[in-house]
Amino acid sequence: MLTPAMGSVLDKIRRAARPPFYAMSVDEARRAYTLAAEILEPPRAALARVEAFRLPGADGGELPARLYAPSRERLPLLLYLHGGGFVIGNLETHDSLCRQLARRSGGAVLALDYRLAPEHRFPAALDDSWAALRWIASHADTLGLDGSRLTVGGDSAGGTLAASTALMARDAGLRLSMQLLITPGTDATGAHASRRLFGNGFLLETAGIDWFFDHAIDRHERSDWRFSPLHADDLGGVAPACVILAECDPLVDEGLAYADRLRAAGVPVQLDLVRGMTHDFIKMGRALKEAGTAQQFAAEAMATAWSNA
Repeated sequence: MLTPAMGSVLDKIRRAARPPFYAMSVDEARRAYTLAAEILEPPRAALARVEAFRLPGADGGELPARLYAPSRERLPLLLYLHGGGFVIGNLETHDSLCRQLARRSGGAVLALDYRLAPEHRFPAALDDSWAALRWIASHADTLGLDGSRLTVGGDSAGGTLAASTALMARDAGLRLSMQLLITPGTDATGAHASRRLFGNGFLLETAGIDWFFDHAIDRHERSDWRFSPLHADDLGGVAPACVILAECDPLVDEGLAYADRLRAAGVPVQLDLVRGMTHDFIKMGRALKEAGTAQQFAAEAMATAWSNA
């Protein structure tokens, strides 16, 4: 089912014989991910603004953040929440992707370094994401940006956070232009067939998912809609969604199920199911043309949503 290029990437990863994250300590996994995260991405694009700052987190502390913008105009913006299973990942691991989204969409991207498990278990990452979204909505002017045209998005675990944060925004009356969900997890109970079909040999493996979840959340909490947004009682009225999924991803079925539930609730959905790709493909633009195509799909969806806001 894999494309030749995707199969070649996986073969090279196998030949490198690096231990999987779930065979490492948390600190080792974080270092390994940071070192390898952008190997398959294009060089970091030059932008008019790349600025580091800190914003209030949910626990009263401050969280590192990084702003990317292709110009110094008053732009709409995307709050971007990185992937990494709630345990690994940071501003560096997703820098190239954030630059591409800003360059291609013409809007600003604000990446958040939310708190990670196991030091900060569920719902710390979600609480930080929600605190950041509320802060941006009311303080975008201080950054020279347009908080009335606001999107939340992320990949993998960040896609989970984006979906749940969008639901919280709906409940609080905070209007979003769009939610961007890239290969998101939406059902942590593991009930979908793709978890078994693609759970071994397709980059993200069942053992890895279990390792991440065991660090992040107690088993009895995993059906909580804040961690498994597919379990939310009502998806009506949430922001329009752009959903990008990989065909050979253990999370693909729950992503499709979430898109279906959004549509059934009357929420506009743009869906891109990318054939022959695995989880995390969107961060492999140096090796996979599909990564750039998917980035462009996301960027055009955001640009259209912002122009209609």
